[in-house]
Amino acid sequence: MTEKPEANAPTVDNAPVKKHRIRRFFLSLDAFVDTALWKSGSAIRRFFEGYDAFLRRFRAKGIWRSLSELSSDGLTLGLIGFFVVLAFAQPAFEATRYADWKTTDEFAVTFQDRFGKEIGRRGIVLNDSVPLEEIPDSLIKATLATEDRRFFFHFGIDAVGTFRAMVENARAGGVVQGGSSLTQQLAKNLFLTNERSLSRKIKEAYLALWLEANLSKQEILKLYLDRAYMGGGVFGVTAAAEFYFNKNVRELTLAESAMLAGLYKAPTKFAPHINLPAARARANEVLTNMVQAELLTEGQVIGARRNPAIAVDRSQDQLPEYFLDWALEEVKKLARRNPALARDRIVTVRTTLDPALQRQADLAVETILRENGKLRDASEAALVSMIPDGAVVAMVGGRSYGQSQFNRAVNALRQPGSSFKPFVYMTAFLNGYTSKSIVPDRPVSIGNWSPKNYTRSFRGPVTLKTALTKSINTIPVRLSLDFGREKIIETAYAMGLTHELENSISLPIGSSEVTAIDMASSYATFANGGYAAPAYAILEVRNSDGDLLYRRERDEAAAEPKRVLPEEQVHMMNDILVNVVEAGTARRARIDGVVAAGKTGTTNAYRDAWFVGYTGNFSTAVWVGNDDFTSTRRVTGGSLPAMTWQLYMNYAHNGIELASMPGVDAESLPRLSKPSTKKVAEATTVFSQPRVLKRRTQGLLLRIGRNLQSLIEKDSASNATPGENASTDFAAAQ
Repeated sequence: MTEKPEANAPTVDNAPVKKHRIRRFFLSLDAFVDTALWKSGSAIRRFFEGYDAFLRRFRAKGIWRSLSELSSDGLTLGLIGFFVVLAFAQPAFEATRYADWKTTDEFAVTFQDRFGKEIGRRGIVLNDSVPLEEIPDSLIKATLATEDRRFFFHFGIDAVGTFRAMVENARAGGVVQGGSSLTQQLAKNLFLTNERSLSRKIKEAYLALWLEANLSKQEILKLYLDRAYMGGGVFGVTAAAEFYFNKNVRELTLAESAMLAGLYKAPTKFAPHINLPAARARANEVLTNMVQAELLTEGQVIGARRNPAIAVDRSQDQLPEYFLDWALEEVKKLARRNPALARDRIVTVRTTLDPALQRQADLAVETILRENGKLRDASEAALVSMIPDGAVVAMVGGRSYGQSQFNRAVNALRQPGSSFKPFVYMTAFLNGYTSKSIVPDRPVSIGNWSPKNYTRSFRGPVTLKTALTKSINTIPVRLSLDFGREKIIETAYAMGLTHELENSISLPIGSSEVTAIDMASSYATFANGGYAAPAYAILEVRNSDGDLLYRRERDEAAAEPKRVLPEEQVHMMNDILVNVVEAGTARRARIDGVVAAGKTGTTNAYRDAWFVGYTGNFSTAVWVGNDDFTSTRRVTGGSLPAMTWQLYMNYAHNGIELASMPGVDAESLPRLSKPSTKKVAEATTVFSQPRVLKRRTQGLLLRIGRNLQSLIEKDSASNATPGENASTDFAAAQ
């Protein structure tokens, strides 16, 4: 039997043994790691020595070494740049994710005036009815010779063409030749804008590569021919052939093909209906390009040089181009909230435009600027006219759509000057003031800013009616100090201004920018008695089958007119603004027999001049100035704008039933007389059908007149004998 050790017996100490074992373990681990690292290092060293020995066989010396090093560094930097630039181009690829990216947001719209007569077209159609194989060979060759001779040989970016363009531009000291390939131009037309920036060029290049990877060359060429803007508001060669030559694209001659191919570079500048000599000169350059590209011989193009294309004379068309551009944008907005319209992209739209008023608006703007523009250093103007519910009946976005497609009536942001003051006074009326309230006209300062009156004098205590009639500057500033500028901004937004207003100390006297269409819409609130009058252009929309998709009377009927101003305050404002025309700064806007109201506006250094006025029938805003913001020669709102307004509005009120001005008694105005019995008897409605000839009839009569005149000239020349006065015979024949 084994004896148990006693509790107090001594035991063996194992601690030193454990420490020894741990030490040996770590020593062996260290030896293993060292050995592994040494063997790995030796293996790597032997590998690189062998690799270096292998590469020594190919070691370049002298100039070849420099070239190889430069190539290597260039390749490295190029790869880095490629991925950096690719990161910048990522937003552009978002547009390619749509399944219908070929037709996204594009409409084919036929516009009609309010009486149902066609006034123009907008949008584009991917016209598959004319396949690429049936488009004339001359047009395809002219396009390739002018836009991209190496189209079938590059991958979307023509490096050779880009280098050639850089050399030519360097020689000329400016941009005389573009380097974008046809695919790059298509990428811009499909996905990008016309902005000139490095980021756009980067996106354009990557999208061109994407198009080349996803479409065949024939598909790219067909899309380009269908999508290119050809001037005159038309897109694609099919629509251009009909617009410029009144013929099917299949029937184009070589001369006509050359003229169309010349439009790609600058469609507005070379459009034959605007500048036929420039269009023919450009077509001659295209013919030269075709010879240089060896697509045709000089003998084949000599006939087209001697007999250039004859475009259809559309000088008498006078299409409302600015209105059509704006109306197209309104159609797109409507489509976003109307699913039926969003599905059908080929539509016919009946608009609010009155063709007779549109012609008079164009005439009024051109007449006043032609007579006074050069003398007064004023080169541009804009006009928007609408009925008091917001239906736009006339729009002039500039003097010449051919020279500039920028719509100044809708997109130009300009300071309104004193024409903004009615917003301030209306806010005062909403905060306890009346037209008879007295406010002192004396110096006022906010910090270092002290507004001055136009007369550089002060009148002392005056009523608000007098202050607005005489366009005193200190009074609206004092009023803003009383109830705050935030309330003025709130009133302006409620009445119809849509652009963000800057809450600055000079806001009450019109320093914040507005648009002409917003001003006309806002003043229409006074004309209709205090209801919001947002501008609109569309009365009804029908699809390609004639089915009704939208009718304003039906689809907007549920929306009751929104009152934004109390009736009593509107009556006070109308009384004052009528006084502005009768005895204030807008006396040149008077219309015989019509109660008119409005407000002039002039900005610092005479950069902008406004007159925004209204009657019971129309609200019209007129702006005059320069696109580059240079000063005019003391043009005020009461001069050229008021004269333009009067010339247009006087015509607009002929032969219509005059609507009353809310809160204004015409009998109380001594200048105004009752309309004659004959005028009242002949009056119909505001939108009675104008008694004018159709545009085609007018053009036919003009052509007959020119032909008769040419016959008389030929007859006079043939009958004239030596010594006789041929001009006298011609006058007698006439």
